[in-house]
Amino acid sequence: MIFELLLAAAPQTAAQKPAVAGAGPGFPGTAVGHAPKVEIPWNRFYDYPELLAHFDRVEAAFPALVRHEVIGQSVESRELRVYTLNASRTGKDAEKPAMWIDGNVHGNEVQGGEAALYALWYLCENYGSNPEITKLVDNCAFYVLPAQNPDGRAHWFERAHNASSSRTGVMPTDEDDDGLADEDPADDLDGDGQITQMRKRVPGAGTHRQDPDDPRILVPVPPNDEGRKGDWILLGEEGIDNDGDGRINEDDPGGYDMNRAWPSSWMPEYVQYGAGPYPLYWPETRAIAAFVAAHTNIAATQSFHNSGGMILRGPGNESFGNYPAEDVRVYDELGANGERMLPFYKYMVIWKDLYTVFGGFVNWTYEGLGIVSFTNELWNDDQYFQDARAEDSAGKNWFGSSGDKQRHWFDDKLLMSAGFVPWHAFEHPLYGAIEIGGYRKDVGRVPPTFMIEEMLHRNALFCIEHARAMPLVSIEEPVVTELGDGVKAVDVIVRNQHLIPTRTALAAKAKIGAPDVFTITGNGLEVLAGGFRTDRFRPERITLQEHDPARLVREQGVGSRADLRVRWLVRGKADSATVAWSGEKAKAVSLVVKLR
Repeated sequence: MIFELLLAAAPQTAAQKPAVAGAGPGFPGTAVGHAPKVEIPWNRFYDYPELLAHFDRVEAAFPALVRHEVIGQSVESRELRVYTLNASRTGKDAEKPAMWIDGNVHGNEVQGGEAALYALWYLCENYGSNPEITKLVDNCAFYVLPAQNPDGRAHWFERAHNASSSRTGVMPTDEDDDGLADEDPADDLDGDGQITQMRKRVPGAGTHRQDPDDPRILVPVPPNDEGRKGDWILLGEEGIDNDGDGRINEDDPGGYDMNRAWPSSWMPEYVQYGAGPYPLYWPETRAIAAFVAAHTNIAATQSFHNSGGMILRGPGNESFGNYPAEDVRVYDELGANGERMLPFYKYMVIWKDLYTVFGGFVNWTYEGLGIVSFTNELWNDDQYFQDARAEDSAGKNWFGSSGDKQRHWFDDKLLMSAGFVPWHAFEHPLYGAIEIGGYRKDVGRVPPTFMIEEMLHRNALFCIEHARAMPLVSIEEPVVTELGDGVKAVDVIVRNQHLIPTRTALAAKAKIGAPDVFTITGNGLEVLAGGFRTDRFRPERITLQEHDPARLVREQGVGSRADLRVRWLVRGKADSATVAWSGEKAKAVSLVVKLR
């Protein structure tokens, strides 16, 4: 008892004091004793000015790490900003391997912008307090573009839409070939800010009937020999025939796809819808391509889309053929880790497991620039229920019913029916008495508010896992051997410690970018020969370079977690030599080797 009283009376050290929310250094990702410098509510999505404002807040809070530049303008003159994350105390961003992160190539795929923001925010908040993040940011740079398509994002927020509209950019396009552009969009007939669906009751003459358990749902009447009909017909999304051509909603604003406009495997409109007149036709794509191509240090790319829960890699089309096996092994390891980090997501090949895409962005960054690249399709409907195979205590599988029933059940129980606009009467100028109703634009392709942060965190951490795989080169185990007559052999191991090679196999094969360079220099040093050893135990087995042996050039670079044995034969009065490696996708390194 006396001991307990003495202990209670003793002053507490800093380590003994109880953690208080908001205190402590940095933000290591736990809620107790730590708080971020920049508080961002992750339970909502932000329009484009709000999104940029949050990026600017992160930049202002971490001026030693973040700066931004405007790389171009959208069709409607919105800024395309790239935020560069770089610890300048450890070198310039261009001298380090870098990761490109972006979102919103499709305007309605809004969570891509927030995912890009979360990744930048998380890296900054954890820098200096989390050793792994600190090491990553010290050794690498990040280029973050909030939105490839800010106009489409802005229109989705500001105007009436459904979950799938405003996908395109907004340059006027004549989709129905009538000589006019964007003249027949969907119409918000009831003025509620949503584009929902229209249905009409036609007793005994319809194609659908109401579900007996839920009258909000219409189910098709199956083909039958008895002539049974339903009482309802579906009329599509809200709208009228604005141009009087007998069709409704056939020419929305825009009508192209910037993710079909990149140079790799580009095809014209009659093959690939949305491709535009030629690759990089739109100002957004030209600005992004110019930046990415100019930053040859980019070794990893992540482009965020929605939805479906997919970790996608190329090729986008079967005719491209297979990626080299060495690169596929890199993709497969990252994809497998992604599936573990992202429940209900699947690692997939675009053309084989999804559909054919000509002119896709991540296909271009890999196939055209040699960058290991992924598209993550954020959000999977199975995440509503966590386990789509689940049964209740009575053994009934509630989630084996139709998708409409599942979604209504979730909306009713966990959103209190907030996601569905109830069917209500409207007098249509063509169809007469109809009903309008359906899901809001923020239901289906995006998660509900309470599930946003988990989605952003898991995907941002997959980005970080990808970035941690970027090449890290070291020069190790120098050995100097006297060969007689003043000639010495200098042997080193150039080691890539990480998964991604310094040059992808495709880049080496197609000679994309610059090859790796290995040099040896020294005052009074004469380099007689140099090359790459092919057998660790037999130094005579070496591939010699014919010219300029002091500067060895290697297209293949240094492979995935690979050791490359380099040998030079030298002579002269030099007391030491400097061995160095340089390449586009990793930080240059050097080592001083004593010769005497």
